[in-house]
Amino acid sequence: MFGRAILKRSKEICLIHKLTGRKTTTTTIPFSHPSSIQQQSFKFFNPSISTHFFRTFRSHNTPKGHRVSKTVSAGAIHNEGLKLLVTGGSHAQKVVGIWLFGSAAWVFTMVILGGLTRLTRSGLSMTDWKFTGEFPPLSDEAWLQEFEKYQQSPEYKRVNKGMKIEEFKFIYWMEYGHRMWGRALGLMFVLPYSYFLHKGYITLRLALRVSALFGLGAGQGLIGWWMVKSGLEEPPTEYSQPRVSPYRLAAHLTSAFAIYCGLFWTALSVVMPEPPAESLTWVRGAAKVKRLALPVSLLVGLTAVSGAFVAGNDAGHAFNTFPKMGDTWIPENILEMKPLIRNFFENTSTVQLNHRILATATLISVSALWLSTRKLDIHPAVRSVIGGIFGMASVQVTLGITTLLSYVPVSLGTAHQAGALTLLTFMLLLNHTVRRPSSALLKSLPQVVKAN
Repeated sequence: MFGRAILKRSKEICLIHKLTGRKTTTTTIPFSHPSSIQQQSFKFFNPSISTHFFRTFRSHNTPKGHRVSKTVSAGAIHNEGLKLLVTGGSHAQKVVGIWLFGSAAWVFTMVILGGLTRLTRSGLSMTDWKFTGEFPPLSDEAWLQEFEKYQQSPEYKRVNKGMKIEEFKFIYWMEYGHRMWGRALGLMFVLPYSYFLHKGYITLRLALRVSALFGLGAGQGLIGWWMVKSGLEEPPTEYSQPRVSPYRLAAHLTSAFAIYCGLFWTALSVVMPEPPAESLTWVRGAAKVKRLALPVSLLVGLTAVSGAFVAGNDAGHAFNTFPKMGDTWIPENILEMKPLIRNFFENTSTVQLNHRILATATLISVSALWLSTRKLDIHPAVRSVIGGIFGMASVQVTLGITTLLSYVPVSLGTAHQAGALTLLTFMLLLNHTVRRPSSALLKSLPQVVKAN
């Protein structure tokens, strides 16, 4: 038994050396396969970015010819100082990455559909909720029953009194579609996850992370109903329109953003376990970018959350002028509520002013990031992402101003919400690409990239 164990261990060590033994003078990333780079089908946001990320993705996949046991794989990973989230080689990385990117894209569409539901005032059309879902009305009698339930709601009595049943069907289908799209996401998420667990592709670290994201997703349904329920209550005064609580809407939207960010970041970590780095000079440049990118990312996230309070208070329908708010730069009633803190979440004037200030600060900080990195010696992929961030921030601010001046049409309002998540996506991508490489990769890198 002892001799057999020694023989097994010696074979493992030999295989590890075969996997890790490479020249330290090379300018490519470990395990690179230049001849097969062009075969990858992953595409990012523009050709220059995709070119660099194709190289990076292929660089860190185990060659297809290698078939190693879990013990050997774990030893190799430890030896390299790099802990992969997926076992099973490049094929497992690819399929798990596609699943996670697909899930993130599904959440993205959920956010857009949620914005459409809110902007068309469809969110309060269904007056009850079941965790497992329910069939929609399929007969005239069933539609009349649902319509009668809605007629008892404050929104019908104060906003939509006299609405015809055909109009009700439209807002009902919008809300029903939003709910069922979320449930379909849960099913699409669980089935591949179970398969990958069965195949042994998922490591413990990835399993814990994915399970936490699934729990947040399941909780989104409860948060959504908690939000809708606040809009089914009688408003505090007879002059108030029924609407959902801005706090609950912000919680619902922020939770959706958090789930999306978690899925997108995890997908990047699966397909790109190492950041793009071909020289120590580029690594040092990435470290400088990282110090700037983190605070800008926090500002982008804070601006997105403030937008949720703008939506929750219908603040976009007030002060439809720019750059002034009406005839003044700062409205007089921004601090009229007591206690003072309520103004920042419930006062329409203050909420919109906050969003304007944060959006302007975001554009300025992104511009500063772009300008300050122009002379840095950084990886071309990192430079491309920063350029994309600058362009997207400009588009997003333009969309916001146009939406405000146009009294928040459904199309522009939805595009503005999608733009916020797109900008956040770029910031996630930047932070992921400027991570510090593993110690093994750092040891293999030259000081500068050698000219071809």
